[in-house]
Amino acid sequence: MNHRVVGGARKTSTVSSVPAQPSARLRPEEAGSALARLFAEHAKGRTEEFRDCENAAQQRLDALGPVDPGTTLQVTGALRAASRAFLPPDEEGHARLKRLDDGLRVIEEAFPQVSTDIEVCRLTCMMLEGAWRSRALTPSREREEERTAVCACPLCRRLPTAPARTLDDYRWRQSAGLPLAVKTWPYRRELDSVLTGGWSVVRQMNDLERDLGYRHRFEDDILLFHEYKRVVDTIDTERLTRLVEGRLAENFSTNTARALVCGLYAAHKRSVDEYWLQQHHAGNVALPQTNPLDQGTYSVLQMMDCLFWHVSPDTELWQEEHLASLLLCRVVDDMTDVRVDALTGEISNFWLADMPAHTKALYAACAIALVKYGCMPEARRPMWNTWLMTNTVVWMGLTGRHALWFDGITQGLPPAEDCVLCDLQPNACTGLLTDGTTLTVAARATVPALSARAAELSARCRDQYPGAWALFDTELHAFEALHGPWHGNTDSTWEILRRTYIAAVEASGAAPSTDRARAIQQDSGVVGAELFHTLLDPGTGRQDTALLAYMFGGAHPHFLWNATGHRPTDLAGDWLDG
Repeated sequence: MNHRVVGGARKTSTVSSVPAQPSARLRPEEAGSALARLFAEHAKGRTEEFRDCENAAQQRLDALGPVDPGTTLQVTGALRAASRAFLPPDEEGHARLKRLDDGLRVIEEAFPQVSTDIEVCRLTCMMLEGAWRSRALTPSREREEERTAVCACPLCRRLPTAPARTLDDYRWRQSAGLPLAVKTWPYRRELDSVLTGGWSVVRQMNDLERDLGYRHRFEDDILLFHEYKRVVDTIDTERLTRLVEGRLAENFSTNTARALVCGLYAAHKRSVDEYWLQQHHAGNVALPQTNPLDQGTYSVLQMMDCLFWHVSPDTELWQEEHLASLLLCRVVDDMTDVRVDALTGEISNFWLADMPAHTKALYAACAIALVKYGCMPEARRPMWNTWLMTNTVVWMGLTGRHALWFDGITQGLPPAEDCVLCDLQPNACTGLLTDGTTLTVAARATVPALSARAAELSARCRDQYPGAWALFDTELHAFEALHGPWHGNTDSTWEILRRTYIAAVEASGAAPSTDRARAIQQDSGVVGAELFHTLLDPGTGRQDTALLAYMFGGAHPHFLWNATGHRPTDLAGDWLDG
């Protein structure tokens, strides 16, 4: 493998100041609190450049009309919530942790630059073991009343009732995705899919402005140890040792070592997930639909899942704005995956966690607010990973792998007037892990007239789908208020939108039909396979991504929000990504 050094020189991580193996002095049940403290110690406040860009964005919106003070919703910082103690692992769990530690020691001896990354992995896996055992043996019932209490806030009043689903409804949800019509990876079959196409798009868009050498570098990333079963069956210490002692040690980059750490984490997570599902199927334990993760433990658990998947410069890795974006990308994923994760036993799903529905509604609103913020040009300058959320939402809508259209379609369009989700103001949600954030609900800005290319999209909708035109046109006006004049590819964007967003709007206004909803969901994967490559265009790809992200994640009737419901069903795990 041809591993290249970041920036052309040997690079040392700037975040690895934690002494080696402090977790060795911890009881496993304390891992969650220790992990929260680690993140709190490393998290860095907003940069001055980021604050200036936020202020500039708000001033531009204010110039479009009178400022409405609106109302506010407070979101507590996740790390401030006390993490509960979990049961210690059982004998099998201790054995898994021992195998993990053997592999991590090998990496740490060769690459001390990633000692912090290694400590995050150790603590996360310890917490994961304890959470699974606590779920199996001491299901929480004392907070059932709090979790199911009726809330009259404007968000909770809009929470949807989920349709009942079975495993058979999710046969389409496979890691492989659909093959790309124009191949992102021309000579690696296992990576040649929509699943990893989104990664490539983000890399290339980011590197257009600030080339960190990530654009075509995939050899030394987590994809080397892809977590899905179709690529990785086992990661054994002997093989890992050979890699470390071989060419990786000769051509080192920080992200190479991180890929090794994440590979061990992925293997451990799959192992513990499967162990407890097997115990459930054998009748040795009875796993409940909920799990014992609270707001804080969920947040830090998900960090290992995504912190190093989304490669960023060391200087940005621990910035609050980056951590918030990582967490909300996972929340969006959980919003659409909630029912299949319930069926397959996934423990790290926000919507199954042991916390009030109001907290979950706040996080879903944060995700929508961040999608809107990511559509603004001011959002794109301060950080390398600024396209993370917008691209995640587009990727979800174009893979056929998530339930964005399948479960998101509701019968009968809700009114757009006084819609609290429409009126959520764009927000970077910085501080979501630390000091918290404040969401604002106020009358949204719109532009008085559309730009030429946006007007062409509106005209096509008026001619071909007159029933959906008024809503589509209104959303284009709201989008251009956030984004400014749109200069995208009208042909490819229209083809995508008419088969996803507009098709779903049409279905919502028609007679109820599960089959039609399924057809739209599946066709979103087909059109994604056909046209995903257009998002790589250096001239229009960013423009198209921004508009698609808004339509998939922020536009009325809020199909993304409609995917937040959960109806408990029997737990019946299988191979699906669990």
